[in-house]
Amino acid sequence: MALQQIIEQAWENRDLLKEQNTIEAIRAVIEELDKGRLRVAEPAGDDWKVNEWVKKAVLMYFPIQAMKTIEVGPFEFHDKIALKKNYAELGVRVVPHAVARYGAYLAKGVIMMPSYVNIGAYVEEGTMVDTWATVGSCAQVGKHVHLSGGVGLGGVLEPVQAAPVIIEDGAFIGSRSILVEGCRIGKEAVIGAGVTITGSSKIIDVTGSEPKEYKGYVPPRAVVIPGSYTKKFPAGDFQVPCALIIGQRKESTDLKTSLNDALRENAVAV
Repeated sequence: MALQQIIEQAWENRDLLKEQNTIEAIRAVIEELDKGRLRVAEPAGDDWKVNEWVKKAVLMYFPIQAMKTIEVGPFEFHDKIALKKNYAELGVRVVPHAVARYGAYLAKGVIMMPSYVNIGAYVEEGTMVDTWATVGSCAQVGKHVHLSGGVGLGGVLEPVQAAPVIIEDGAFIGSRSILVEGCRIGKEAVIGAGVTITGSSKIIDVTGSEPKEYKGYVPPRAVVIPGSYTKKFPAGDFQVPCALIIGQRKESTDLKTSLNDALRENAVAV
């Protein structure tokens, strides 16, 4: 509570960023994020609670940090935020050229192929961050999630009240999918390759006799592929991208199933 009070005061009065106790408080919050003891957002029953004051601390961390050169073997970086360290101690596998920034939490058993995890992100145990996947600022990724090659989870720092991108336990995210603007993917959902979901995207369940629409939210165990719907414009009728829920992941399906298997179960050619 003391940290939160200092952060809130500095958010309202930026002159306080010059004071040592404010600087120490902001750095303490980032350290807590790095160790997973604080989160930008956390489960609250069937919903999620956004800790706005923690996001404020992340935003104010940048102006109090000085640029410096970071040398890693033959590589050189020039930035305000250090790279994450001590992977062996954390029990995290990191394949060159994977990069995670200080202030991102990686739980034991996480595997990072050549990929990127930004400050404020929270990645739970057993999750695979595959080649060239990016986990944006403050994104929340659950246990045993598979982020396939080239997946992009957007960063949501501002506005501070906005929910980050949330991927719940056991979800499978197909290659080159783009999930941004605080969208939420339910537990054990399967997102097909190339699906784009924003906070306002139409997600249409076509499994019943009538379509059912969601916005920015994929229900648990849903199997989702790219789709489109017709929208009227002054110039005529045109196809607009959406996402289609075409079935449910079967209880018999192993949680580590491949994307192709999950789609074949729902009679979709792959």
